[in-house]
Amino acid sequence: MKKKLTALLLGVPLLLSAQNPVIRDQFSADPTARVFNNKVYLYPSHDIMPPAGQRQDWFCMEDYHVFSSENLTDWTDHGVIVTQNKVPWVRPDSYSMWAPDCIERNGKYYFYFPAGAEGRGFGVGVAIADNPEGPFVPEPEPIKGINGIDPCVLQASDGNAYIFWGAGRCAKLKDNMKEIADDTPTEKVKWGEREFEMKGVNCLKGLPSRQAEGPFAFEYNGNYYLTYPYVRENTEVLGYAMSKNPMGPYEYKGLIMAEHDNGCWTNHHSIVNYKGQWYLFYHRNWFSPRDDKRRSVCIEKLFFNADGTIQEVKPTLRGVGINQATEKIEIDRYSSASADVTYQLIDTVNTFRSYEATIPAKGSWLCYSDVDFSCITDGYLVLSAKAAANTSFYIREKSATGKIIAKIEMTVKPESPAGAPAMFRRDFSNQWLTMTAPLEYTPKAVTDLVITCEGDAAVSVDWIQFKNRPKYFSAVTTPSAQPDEEGFIRRWLILEPLDKPNSGNTVFTDSYLRENFATEYFKGQQTIVPKDGQKVKAEYKKVEVAPGFGRGFGQEPAEPKVTTVKQTLTWHALDSENYNVKLFRFAEKWGQQVYGVLFWTVTIIDCDEDIENVRLAVGSNSASMWWLNGEEALLLSGDRRMVKDDAMSSRLTLKKGRNILRGAVINGPGMSDFCVRFIDEKGNPVKNYSIKAQ
Repeated sequence: MKKKLTALLLGVPLLLSAQNPVIRDQFSADPTARVFNNKVYLYPSHDIMPPAGQRQDWFCMEDYHVFSSENLTDWTDHGVIVTQNKVPWVRPDSYSMWAPDCIERNGKYYFYFPAGAEGRGFGVGVAIADNPEGPFVPEPEPIKGINGIDPCVLQASDGNAYIFWGAGRCAKLKDNMKEIADDTPTEKVKWGEREFEMKGVNCLKGLPSRQAEGPFAFEYNGNYYLTYPYVRENTEVLGYAMSKNPMGPYEYKGLIMAEHDNGCWTNHHSIVNYKGQWYLFYHRNWFSPRDDKRRSVCIEKLFFNADGTIQEVKPTLRGVGINQATEKIEIDRYSSASADVTYQLIDTVNTFRSYEATIPAKGSWLCYSDVDFSCITDGYLVLSAKAAANTSFYIREKSATGKIIAKIEMTVKPESPAGAPAMFRRDFSNQWLTMTAPLEYTPKAVTDLVITCEGDAAVSVDWIQFKNRPKYFSAVTTPSAQPDEEGFIRRWLILEPLDKPNSGNTVFTDSYLRENFATEYFKGQQTIVPKDGQKVKAEYKKVEVAPGFGRGFGQEPAEPKVTTVKQTLTWHALDSENYNVKLFRFAEKWGQQVYGVLFWTVTIIDCDEDIENVRLAVGSNSASMWWLNGEEALLLSGDRRMVKDDAMSSRLTLKKGRNILRGAVINGPGMSDFCVRFIDEKGNPVKNYSIKAQ
């Protein structure tokens, strides 16, 4: 069944909390992830654009934020926890607060960070808090004996804590977590022509370690892992080594992640187990493709082989985490795609507007994995897309030939024919539109979404989202109902809409309405008392008139197009949640289209006695006609808006026993609804009757 869709012009796309990168409103790098209190806390460095006086083509970081998440999809920014201008020993113009770490020990949280120190190169400081998000209070001096960057603390199963830094140096920490052990060895190190002493053990000695930095150590299944970035050729890879002892010796095992395919010089990482799954946190320059000193944090799943070695990780657009279908899903961060699908920044200046994916031709597709539909009860689709020409695409389940969830018709047409004056034309082609479409089918649980191009022109998509409709109707579950407090009738049998194009609501004159309401669309339309679920076979002539602009514009209306329509429609017994029965929402859920339609509706009124001298009071958007017990009671003509008691009938009698109230509502482009009640001679609502829908 072909569904139509509504499209509105979109201003600026929203920044979304979808997948890679996971931080969407600022640059973030060197991510250390830790699990505290059943959440993942992320402690990255914070890349910024260099201020005046700083080297413009180099790394620039002045503070640290902390983020947290329970699902690895939605991240909360808890704000700045340490800044260079509030640490006594940090040089205030150093802008070198590089890769940090945070661990919990004995109820306290210790945040370790490097920075440029006054007169002594790099130092590593400690800030302490009672909570993982702070507030953190920095110690007045850096850790003595550590000169270097990128601290990482391993809390080993032997009960000790070990700090790693720089190019794989390691020392045991004292119990106060602020000093290295007194017996830490010292080693003479040569740097060019210089020779100097360094504390700690060199755990990377003899291993591939060209320009190594950023060690991250962890323990798993009786093995200690020392993972680190180093330059294999021209840019960094992530490598790792294993040992049975936290301070080595370590044996090199291979790569965790190869060089970035876009030439980004650095990578930096951490590895964490969360709810039984291992994850690799790393960075690359997604939001700054021409500047690899401004990076963004990404996440991938990580797996071990049976012998404890690590399987190499491939970076993805999709990343990790299960999206709820009700979230805005940045679909351009796809899991897989046909070879011709491309992605590109929406805005190369404001890069945080993120990316778009282009599905170029019929047969092209992209797949986005792990979307949970258990939250969708009565849903519809919202998405941001653009097309260069008229085309269509489908949202399918699991594969490019899977079950259709929604159909999107990108009918990006001007509002008037090409021959009309420019003042009448608006062409939305190749502009971002926010669009809605009904669902053909709703998956039941976690599944993969596949977008397929079904037309002859390319479509670009940014994000999609599934929303639940407000509850406009409930299925009838009781034998009878009463009018509401204001006397409005809310129980109705409504027939799925007839396809009835109208050039506009201004054509709804009395004569036009009487002619069209007198047309027989289906047998028994003025006598049927339908039952819920009953089918109707409709057959009638449909007349479509092409638009024209008349004399003076060089274009006259074309001859009407007449076709025979055959529809099989269903009656639905429903209780409206509102006093005004929202036919547009009914059509959106059960109809083939929502505009240019004709609705038939019936309700059964049972009275214990005659109720005389009442008036039928109706409001409708747009025109409507009403019959009581087979006799015309009221006609509302013209281009109307739904207003309570907009029109009233002459005096009527609701007879003792059964009464049948029947209505027909017709619309052009409007959002149809109606409200109906009976009013007595004093203007009070009549309520002493019951309402049924079979």
